[in-house]
Order: sequence, then C-alpha cells, then structure tokens
Amino acid sequence: MEKLAIALFAGTYILLLLLPRFRAHIALLSAGIFIFSGIVPLNVIGSVVDWNVILMIAGTMGIVSMFIETRMPALLADLILEKTPSVRWAVVALSLFSGFISAFMDNVATVLIVAPIAISVAKKQNISPVTSVIAVSIASNLQGAATLVGDATSIMLGGYANLDFLDFFFTKGRVGLFWIVEVGALASTLVLFWILRSQQQTIQPQKRTEVTDFFSSWLLVFMVVFLILASFIPDKPDITNGLICLGLFGVGLLRELFKGRDRAYFKGTLSDIDYFTLSLLIGLFIVIGGLTQVGVIDRISVFIVKMGRGNLFLIYTLVVWISVLVSGFVDNIPYVATMLPVVGGAANILGVEPNLLYFALLVGATLGGNLTPIGASANITALGLLRREGYEVSTGEFMRLGVPFTLAAVITGYVLVWFFWGGAV
Repeated sequence: MEKLAIALFAGTYILLLLLPRFRAHIALLSAGIFIFSGIVPLNVIGSVVDWNVILMIAGTMGIVSMFIETRMPALLADLILEKTPSVRWAVVALSLFSGFISAFMDNVATVLIVAPIAISVAKKQNISPVTSVIAVSIASNLQGAATLVGDATSIMLGGYANLDFLDFFFTKGRVGLFWIVEVGALASTLVLFWILRSQQQTIQPQKRTEVTDFFSSWLLVFMVVFLILASFIPDKPDITNGLICLGLFGVGLLRELFKGRDRAYFKGTLSDIDYFTLSLLIGLFIVIGGLTQVGVIDRISVFIVKMGRGNLFLIYTLVVWISVLVSGFVDNIPYVATMLPVVGGAANILGVEPNLLYFALLVGATLGGNLTPIGASANITALGLLRREGYEVSTGEFMRLGVPFTLAAVITGYVLVWFFWGGAV
C-alpha cells in the first residue's frame, strides 16, 4: 500500500507540473484513486481535508467579488500608480502591500484581495500581470508566518505550542518570529527589486476611479479584525475562521438582497468563486492525507531526527532545509501538522528550547512553499486568477521569480532564528 501511495503521489505531482490547465482534474482523479484503493478510508476523508481553509477561501472569494464590483481595486491601483515612478516600483509596492496585509490575514485571502489590484495596474499600463501577481503571491506566503493569524501553519503552531498573538512578537524574553520574518521580507524585496531591473517603463497616471460603495471594503476590514479576535478564543471549533469568512460573505449577500439586486448579480457573484482552485485543494488534501495514512510523511520526520545524531545545529539545519524542499512540492499544512510533535519531541529529548525547532519548521515550511507553483495554496490561487485573465503560467516561469525570492527569505530566517534562539539550550 505504501509503494502504491508513493507511486500515485509521484505521478500526480509530475502531471500537476506538466499540465497546469488540468490540475483540478488530476488532483481529484488522484484523490479518487486514493479513496477507492483504500489508502484513504471513507471515514477519514472529512478529517484529511482542511475545511477551514476551504471555507475561508470560498468566503473570501465571495467578499472579494463584491469588493471588485465596487471598483475599489481600480482605485487602489490608481493610488499606487500615482505614487510610483515606474513599473518596477509599482510591482515592489504591490509586493510590500501584499506582505503587510498577509501578516494579519490568511495568505490566500491576501492574494484574492491584492492580485486584482495588480491585474488592474497591469491593464492600465497595457502590460502582462504575470510578474506582479506572482510577486504578490510569494510575498503573501512569506509574511504569512509573521503572526498567529497570518497563515494556517501559524495557527497550528500557536495551538500546539500554546503561543498567543503577542508571542509571535516577543516571547520568553527573546525576539519572536514576526521580526525575523520582516528582515527576511526586506532581503527578498531587495532581490525582487534586482530581478525587475529591466522593468523601467514609466507609469502613466490616469484619471482616478470613483468609488461610492465602501460596504465590501468594510467587510474585509471586519474579516481581519474578527480573525485576530478569534485567535484569542480557547478551544474554538477548527472551522472558526472559515465560518467567519463565509458568514461575512453571507452578510454582504443579504445587504445586496435588501438593496433589490436582481438574480443575475447573485449568480455572477457565486460564479466568481474559483471552484477550480477549491477542487484542486480538496484533491491535494486527500492525496497528502493518503501519504500520512501509510506513514510516508512520518518516515520523513523520523529521517530528520535520525540524521541529526544528537547535534542540535545539524537537526536545526535539517528541519529548515528539508522543510523547504518538501513544502516546495507538498502543501505545508499537513506537513507542519505532522512535524510539530516530531520537532517538539526532538527538543524534549535534547533538552533544548522547543521554539528553536518550531520556528525553524515554520521558516522552512512556510517560506519554502514559494519554490514551485503548487507549493502553497496562495500560489495555486494566484495562478487561478491569472488563468481567468487568459494567462497560463509555466512552472519554469514561476520559479524564475519564486526560487531567488525564497532563498533570500529562508537564508535570512535560517541565520536569525539560530542567532536569537540557538543559545537557548
């Protein structure tokens, strides 16, 4: 069963990389094989799929659809164009904007909010939006590790290690993950600025878009606030964040209903939810769940501990860089869920401060997702948005920007986590 699971997994990911137009179909077909072969029993399907993430994406997509309909992204694009002298600076500004938002909101939600702004900027300047949307995506993945509410992996770490929102800034008298991620963001932004050195086209400001309806903008603000407040609630249901996003989307729909919107509006808003991306993610969750069921991910975890041979720095290094490699091809949510007890147990055996290995895991697994277009949900979402605009992005095209960006961020985080926490033994 284990060999079959590995073969199916390898075939699935090869096809996902080679056939981007059919990723959802491939993932669902593979998930079906995992289920019908018995690798993933029917009674665990509900637990291997992260419904919190699925509901968050669906709810946010709906809110963002209404947000776009108000033309607010076009207004934000105008403001960015007014303040930036060239396309190069505009893309960097969007990347920083995306990173800032993603520190306080799920990175997929961030992409759904900022990517339409990037697409609007590109349309106004008559250029391809591919580079700017990829930059938005990878910046959101990076900053998602900065706070408790920024990414599902951070939420899992907070729950497992009993860290609250403020512990990501300072904990146990030491610098928290937030500041380490911010320095990494600065390093990766400098790399991005260098990569875009040829994008010197002058920005041509246009008449500022007029926006009269700000309700959906407030829904997004409330979403951020509620997600932060929810992080302080102990023992809350696993799908709390998803219900918040879906509930606010429902509020938006009710408001439009009372305004007398016709059926076409609601049909259009619901159709704007990217079911292709949702299907892809559900399929991937089941595939990774299958690997977990047969113990493949556990084997990787045990391998890391054995390879360390009691050397803390070597174990730390392995946790970071194997996490980078694995999360470049495997969704980091099931990986982090599996690795948290492993690295916690390793820290206990070695008698060291567990936050060293916890932060190492998050730096490698969260930032490493930017290596490939299927390494993180935000990347999948971003490419889905580009597909809707008629742009098919190859794996190589994505990696030309993702790999140097990732290496700059991970190397910085790797050095700083050890500098601040390596002595806590």
